Amino acid sequence: MKNILLLTLLFSSSLAIAQGQNFIAEYPVRPIAQLTPGKLCEKPVSYRYPEQIAYCDRLVSVEQKEEVFQAYRRAGFRLNQQERSSYKIDHYIPLCAGGSNSNQNLWPQHQNIFNVTDSIEKLGCDKMAAGRLSQARFIQLIRIVKNDLTKAQAVQQELSRY
Repeated sequence: MKNILLLTLLFSSSLAIAQGQNFIAEYPVRPIAQLTPGKLCEKPVSYRYPEQIAYCDRLVSVEQKEEVFQAYRRAGFRLNQQERSSYKIDHYIPLCAGGSNSNQNLWPQHQNIFNVTDSIEKLGCDKMAAGRLSQARFIQLIRIVKNDLTKAQAVQQELSRY
């Protein structure tokens, strides 16, 4: 219950920013669509799973990570430099699902968020590897959860059924 309350507060803070209210959040609770719409791998190094999903090696430089942080700071998030270890640069569409290393697919994800989404990503990738879940459906589900953490439990339950 405490986690749901915290997530609701964080989600409301990001909504205030998106609606132009005079409030600055420490970090985004979801990717900002204008900065991170998501992008699929265009230069795969291999193809994975029964569906033959294009796979890009993880290749995000320190400079590129800083570009992503700067873009989100310009959008109004503090993203405190002293707490950098609390963040990771997340692939909105996961690499395992055919996501790209493009800035259009990257966002600074706080540990409060990735503590929820990482296990869902792994479950979805495992289901695709087993040939029980399509890439298209997984991308739909991961977009749902990364845009609204309150739906994490429902998405995890759905993925468990595959």
